[in-house]
Amino acid sequence: MKKMFKIFVVLVVSLSLFACSTKSEKPTIRIGTKTFTESLIVGELYALALEDAGFNVERKFNIAGSVVHSALINDEIDMFPEYTGTGLLSILKMELVSDPKEVYNIVKKEYAEKFNVTWLKQSNANDSQGLVIRTELAKELGIYTISDLQEKSSQIRFVSQGDFEEREDGIPGLEKIYGEFNFKSIKVYDNGLKYQILENNEGDVSPAYTTEGPLVEKEKFTVLEDDKQFWPPYYLTPIIHTEILDKNPEIEEILNRVTEKLDTETMINLNAKVDIDKEEYEEVAKEFYNSIK
Repeated sequence: MKKMFKIFVVLVVSLSLFACSTKSEKPTIRIGTKTFTESLIVGELYALALEDAGFNVERKFNIAGSVVHSALINDEIDMFPEYTGTGLLSILKMELVSDPKEVYNIVKKEYAEKFNVTWLKQSNANDSQGLVIRTELAKELGIYTISDLQEKSSQIRFVSQGDFEEREDGIPGLEKIYGEFNFKSIKVYDNGLKYQILENNEGDVSPAYTTEGPLVEKEKFTVLEDDKQFWPPYYLTPIIHTEILDKNPEIEEILNRVTEKLDTETMINLNAKVDIDKEEYEEVAKEFYNSIK
């Protein structure tokens, strides 16, 4: 019996060592994120998916948006969730393009050639710039597009964050496409107060990002359609060192399964759980991942 027990112990230890060595064959993937809620949630989703597939993951979250690209290029991280419009305009410094497919094709090609970085499958989550209006007023005045807003701008109190009237991707750029906006008034408020200002009927329209958590309250807030496609698309996409992907091609399918479940409405809801309901982003990501895996 003692002999049998020793054999059993040896087998258990051997199997454990084999399991550990098998797992260690897969590299540690260093995932970065930017500092805001959406990036943290999506980065955690990527991490959970890779861990579920047997990869080790090092989370290097909360990197400033101004340096996260450098962190990738300087081999401080292996991947992070990026936006197609950011890649096109902020990193590549190319001219504005409005067609989502064309933007994706451009950044995919240019990043591969310039940085040896691969853009994986593009999600349907578009975190673009936009204009949000009080839903009650939208219904009252029939304002559902930016063209509608331009026509009726004299009845609108505009809620600004200070530089939107000067930036080329703000009012000056919009006026080149839509015509002049003659707002009833323009007042500057802190960005964090914009939804409170709208809800309290102290203003009517404000710049926003199209996946912000408060937009979950559709009875209060409506995002106007950019019907002339002024702003470029900002579709959320995982980008990764090509060398890592070449050595571990299964990563593409693993992350694609997450990407396929992300769209604009989903991101609004996930962001709302953190920014409005005050849940931890890790728990929000874990709950969502468990629902899609």
